[in-house]
Amino acid sequence: MKVVVVDYGSGNLASAARALAVAAERADLSVTVEVSAAPEAVLNADRIVLPGQGAFADCAEGIRAISGLWEAIAERTEQGAPFLGICVGMQLMAERGLEHRITPGFGWISGEIARLEGPGLRLPHMGWNELLFEPGRHPLLNGLRPGDHAYFVHSYALKNAEKDQVLAYTDYGGAVIAMVAAGNRAGTQFHVEKSQEVGLRILQNFLQWSP
Repeated sequence: MKVVVVDYGSGNLASAARALAVAAERADLSVTVEVSAAPEAVLNADRIVLPGQGAFADCAEGIRAISGLWEAIAERTEQGAPFLGICVGMQLMAERGLEHRITPGFGWISGEIARLEGPGLRLPHMGWNELLFEPGRHPLLNGLRPGDHAYFVHSYALKNAEKDQVLAYTDYGGAVIAMVAAGNRAGTQFHVEKSQEVGLRILQNFLQWSP
């Protein structure tokens, strides 16, 4: 199995690649993890991981600045390759982002990425927060329990999503969407590569997932 971690100049690429390698070893899977910016690599990938850090607009522009990369991600996932977006990588799955300006996303998940709001809410939301979900909700949650903690760093989050596309929430001044999925495309608002055992379990589930 070939997993491509998309390199467009944003995200914890090395950390994500290492975590995927550990998850593959735990699952006893033969996996090659490649960090690449090449559209050809994405088009030949069995699975795609899209990390992201920073602003939605900057990350979207970073992908589009590499000729053919945005289109390759869209095409390969349309063909059915499982996709996992991490942090801003998940946000890019939405219809649009509102950070700095209105920026179109891939449009795989309904809703938009808007600033977290609440009385006295400190931003960015940074640190460990519990995951709230219905057990058995999705294969990516296998082996996890409601209340397990994951590591978040963000000031913007998905809003106005369709409920059937939301896998898990966290609580930070109210319900915040933490995981989403639509078909073979899934994403986590938190950093799986920094979430220790919980993150490794999700990555293991992703490598074994057959949407």
